[in-house]
Amino acid sequence: MSLSLYFHPLSSFCHKVLIALYENGTAFEPCLVNPGDPEERARFLALWPAGKIPVLRDAARDRTVPETTVIIEYLEQHYPGARPLLPADPQDRLDARFWDRVFDLHVQVPMQKIVGDRLRPEGEHDPRGVAEARAALDTAYAILERRMTGRTWVAGEAFGLADCAAVPALFYAGILQPFAGKHPHLAAYFERLAVRPSVVRVIDEARPWFQYFPFRDSMPERWLR
Repeated sequence: MSLSLYFHPLSSFCHKVLIALYENGTAFEPCLVNPGDPEERARFLALWPAGKIPVLRDAARDRTVPETTVIIEYLEQHYPGARPLLPADPQDRLDARFWDRVFDLHVQVPMQKIVGDRLRPEGEHDPRGVAEARAALDTAYAILERRMTGRTWVAGEAFGLADCAAVPALFYAGILQPFAGKHPHLAAYFERLAVRPSVVRVIDEARPWFQYFPFRDSMPERWLR
């Protein structure tokens, strides 16, 4: 098989790429990365020294492709499916890339700051940083609520790149800092995302790993069933 994806089922950024792959039924070999295994980690670092997942390996083209947005655009270019994930119109493509960045940088990054702080040893927590991350999430939610008023998808007229980014960002951030009560349009958008078959599949595959999520006790029961 030409394509291999190095990933972990609990990783939010891996979810983004998995959704893109499942949307188009793209064939790939899943390669689970266990960073706790020194030998396995060494093999992965030889592939991508930055050590961050996911990473796509294309044996047919002898290409190693890191970074989620680049992976999805690479798939679009070399392994297009029946459902384009980037709009054909140049301006719409810019919009898609912009909102993709909003979810990655303004939702995922503060979300991961909060999760990372929970994993720190006693005495090494950063309460000020966590408070700033929560404030950043509130700002992002307000921006997204305004954007999703009267819209079905965040960029363009069809599900695409930015929506792939939205799913894991909102999934995990919404557990740490729920948005449904104050942001009905954003909440309705998330519900549309949550019922897509590609998203359902990703969550189903992640479910056995949710026990390791630091905020597992705050997860709604719907995700644990």
